[in-house]
Amino acid sequence: MAVVKVIEVLSNSTKSWEDATAKGIAKASKSITGIKSAFVQSQSVTVKDGKVAEYRVNLKISFAIK
Repeated sequence: MAVVKVIEVLSNSTKSWEDATAKGIAKASKSITGIKSAFVQSQSVTVKDGKVAEYRVNLKISFAIK
């Protein structure tokens, strides 16, 4: 039986939500091994001068613990 832990990670990017997700997972994988999945819980943007300035995601990252 596997035991899975879920953490919440907030990440941002000036390019896209996909890039923000990839950056969040890449950063988390530097200190967490065995990441199995990520769920994008929410997406948002910041706006500056009528244009999207930054994409933000709230990720739920799951990984097996030993």
